[in-house]
Amino acid sequence: MSDYKEINTQVIVEFRANHGVVGGQFSDSPLLLLTTVGAKSGQQRTTPLVYTADGDRLVILASKGGAPTHPDWYHNLLANPLVTVEVGDEQFQTQAEFAEGAERDRLFAQMAEAMPYFARYQRETSRLIPVIVLARPGA
Repeated sequence: MSDYKEINTQVIVEFRANHGVVGGQFSDSPLLLLTTVGAKSGQQRTTPLVYTADGDRLVILASKGGAPTHPDWYHNLLANPLVTVEVGDEQFQTQAEFAEGAERDRLFAQMAEAMPYFARYQRETSRLIPVIVLARPGA
């Protein structure tokens, strides 16, 4: 198992054991768990991600640390946008929406203001980092 997968597994276990609170690198960041269905495997995959709120909606970025390719979970969303989100003790299913144009730019700027490293990630890659919106049911 790669270090990245091992770290994610530890964060997921800690998140669920402590009602969404984790230590380490995510201790000062809002964190959610995103469960997608694998585009190739069809298996559920859970990924811890930082987020910002836009009203009742949660906003995540497919930054992959500024890498030249999108993260695997993003490809899963393209194949099957129905996801499960965990925030604290709350869990819900929703349809992931891909922000575009002015909305994408506004939401990205909001995230980069809260977590400046996202602006650096965008500068370090030639791809436009996707912005994904996760709306709570009824929102």
